Amino acid sequence: MKIIIGSDHGGFELKEIIREYILKKGLEVQDVGVFASESVDYPDYAKKVGEAVASGNGDFGIVVCGTGIGMSIAANKIPGIRCALCNDVYTAKMARGHNDANVLAIGGRVVGKGVALMIIDTFLNSSFEGGRHNTRLAKIRDIEGE
Repeated sequence: MKIIIGSDHGGFELKEIIREYILKKGLEVQDVGVFASESVDYPDYAKKVGEAVASGNGDFGIVVCGTGIGMSIAANKIPGIRCALCNDVYTAKMARGHNDANVLAIGGRVVGKGVALMIIDTFLNSSFEGGRHNTRLAKIRDIEGE
């Protein structure tokens, strides 16, 4: 499994922790930045992660900014991306199970390290349930096509 990760300055510290954690789990990581804590514009990094996932260069993406809100909004502008902002384990499970989310957004100033790693484990280990949720995803794809 290959995970594409990116952050802005507000999520840099947590992104670094996440990168190391994923590597220790034996998964492949592509870090698209940032690589320092200087101020940057989050849409640039959300776009890099989203485009890599949408093009098939990664299985999932993780984006981190101060709250996770900006990154999730920006990532969701990319066709084929279903980015879910998750601040707890339950929303991470539902994001995968009901929404087939392929990018996870986390707030580096909102979620602590321990909870963030539990969210990531849940997100990566949960599966899409299909069934009635397929119809809803088809409607989302229709909206993207309009």
